Amino acid sequence: MTHTDRKNHGHDEIHDAQLGLRIPARYRHDWALFADWCAAVDHRPIPAAPETLALFLHEHPAAVATQRRRLSAINAVHTGHGYPAPGRTETVRRHLDATRAQRLDRLGRLLLQRAVELPTTGWPSGLFGRRDALLLVLAATGMSFTDITRLRRSDIRLADDTLVATTRAGECFRLAADPATGDTSAVTIYRRWAQIQTFLDQYPGTHLLRHHFTDPTEIVTDPLDAEQARQPLLCPIDRWGHLPHAQSMTPQSVSTLVRAHLSGRVPGRKALPDPQPDDTGTWMESDIDLDPDYYDRGTAARRRDHKALEDFTDVFDEIEVRADALLADLMEVLEGLADPL
Repeated sequence: MTHTDRKNHGHDEIHDAQLGLRIPARYRHDWALFADWCAAVDHRPIPAAPETLALFLHEHPAAVATQRRRLSAINAVHTGHGYPAPGRTETVRRHLDATRAQRLDRLGRLLLQRAVELPTTGWPSGLFGRRDALLLVLAATGMSFTDITRLRRSDIRLADDTLVATTRAGECFRLAADPATGDTSAVTIYRRWAQIQTFLDQYPGTHLLRHHFTDPTEIVTDPLDAEQARQPLLCPIDRWGHLPHAQSMTPQSVSTLVRAHLSGRVPGRKALPDPQPDDTGTWMESDIDLDPDYYDRGTAARRRDHKALEDFTDVFDEIEVRADALLADLMEVLEGLADPL
């Protein structure tokens, strides 16, 4: 029995016995083509990886309308069984729309250029520069702003000279070294930001991080623990350089920053003065001679003040009575204004 042996299950569905799926009748031919191809090349048809779907489209060239129909069928089967639609990923969109792919490639090169130009030193400009550079690198892949904000620290990895980011939906984006120049700026940019997060793992606190920018120290990178792995990759930064580890950036803020960097209208980051070095000299406490009558005079002063303040109780009571009377008069005036003439 081949993978295409399926049973009719009413007029509206086809039952795929091998996969245990119920396929809407209008999608059966397109789904059968995809499922049989997956079986032939040893790929899983559901849930299908975006790369698998892109390869399927590449090996089955057709008119754009036909490819879109195939995507609709594959997406519908996935969503109908509780899986994300693989055809709605950037990988597949680029394969289907060559013009869009060329436009995004040009935009990606511009974003990478902007990222390389951002500052990496100075406080807090270097901190903003390192985060924004990684943000632009991720945007250069074509990843959506929402997916960027959902990335966790464990979603980024380095494979040789390639930066690999995996979204919540399982889509992988890769930024490899330039084959012509060997440029690995994307990897360098990621490592600079990762160093900041690693430093904060070991020495939490803005004050210590600021000292690290002015006087860098070597950081030993350990594997992420479970809590660190769940932390957002990109987090907001306030003007003092504070980073809330557990808070993600919003898609709106990412979009605003990307557009600002592209237009050259990034808000200026006012440089804060370098902290003064701590005074490490030894401080000697001077000898202080207390008057032998010091405590007696203090006790006598507190007793005198307590007696003098007793009279204020009656004063405050009288003020409260007058305030109540004024409030009552005011209410009568307001009620009179509200009555019709």
